[in-house]
Amino acid sequence: MNMKLTVIALMLALAGCGGKKAPDTPPVLPEPEPEYTLEENIGMMLLVGFRGQEVDYDKNVEIISALRDYHVGSVILFDYDVPTGTRGRNIKDAGQLKRLCQQLRSFNPTLLIGIDQEGGYVSRLATRYGFPAIPSAQKCAAKGDDTVRHYADLTGQMLEEIGINLDFAPVADVNVNPACPVIGGIERSFSGDPAVVRRCCMIWSEELLNHHVVSCWKHFPGHGSATGDTHKGLVDVTNTWQPYELDPYRHGENGMERLMPFTMVMTAHVINRQLDPSGLPASLSPKITSYLRDTLDFQGVIVTDDLAMGAIVQQYSFEKAVRMAVLAGADLLCLSNNGGTYDVNMVPRAVKVIQQMVEDGTVSAERIAQSAERVRSLL
Repeated sequence: MNMKLTVIALMLALAGCGGKKAPDTPPVLPEPEPEYTLEENIGMMLLVGFRGQEVDYDKNVEIISALRDYHVGSVILFDYDVPTGTRGRNIKDAGQLKRLCQQLRSFNPTLLIGIDQEGGYVSRLATRYGFPAIPSAQKCAAKGDDTVRHYADLTGQMLEEIGINLDFAPVADVNVNPACPVIGGIERSFSGDPAVVRRCCMIWSEELLNHHVVSCWKHFPGHGSATGDTHKGLVDVTNTWQPYELDPYRHGENGMERLMPFTMVMTAHVINRQLDPSGLPASLSPKITSYLRDTLDFQGVIVTDDLAMGAIVQQYSFEKAVRMAVLAGADLLCLSNNGGTYDVNMVPRAVKVIQQMVEDGTVSAERIAQSAERVRSLL
């Protein structure tokens, strides 16, 4: 008789000895799912930027309030402060940055701390602050998968050591227009071949995951064919965009679906009437978000590109942009506070907008909870 079955039979026999019934053991019940308030769920939908190389009640109490009072679940760090045109906004060196991350997590141990660390031109952790040089995506891919893997691993090590657990990389844009001022022109795309882009993005995400760092694929549905810069104003890719720019996001062999619980996708501020004839920027377009969710079956976190960029602020008020991003289906709203001005009341203003949307029935509390849960699932 099988040993396991023998043991079971013996236990049953002992239970029956003397005609006595074995005492019932109460079943072990699963821990109840935690319940979150509407305010806590709204806070999880906000990714916020702030000034300061340390958390200081006298200098930047707004980030303390955001974390403590408004339950903000994610922050984004920068080296350059756009309103003042100066460097050192959040970053001085590795030691300082590690202390800053520890201070932030004293308010929320599971805080997502994000940064744009792609390599090349977009490297917030630059050599000027003592960090190792990471080549651009284009240069890495040109030398092959092993080079991509090496620098992705190095990036993951660096971020993990500091305490940053979210990298707004890899760039999944296909290099359709090598002269694009914000993609091809500064070597942010891995390749003009969507299959190469997808493979390199997978490598980058896998290596970050090995270091407990969440990745973010950007900029959906494709920024690589653009002729303009969404930092400066509206960009319309309707006549230049190619359907194969969606290929990096598709399921299939080496598809990102197996990384879905550990990554997010950022929507761009580009207008693409091939996907949404209304002409809304992708980040504010329910139609384009639905394409990503329903047609491409991405069920992870969808984050907007920075709502402080020119493409948005030149067309919409802050309150309207927040409202439209939520209605578009975004789970996480990027509020860098690093556009033309710095607003110490940015977080309470955003929270008020979303609370009002729930109160007037524009969006349900269940929908807010769903987005918040997606973000929590990354932790």
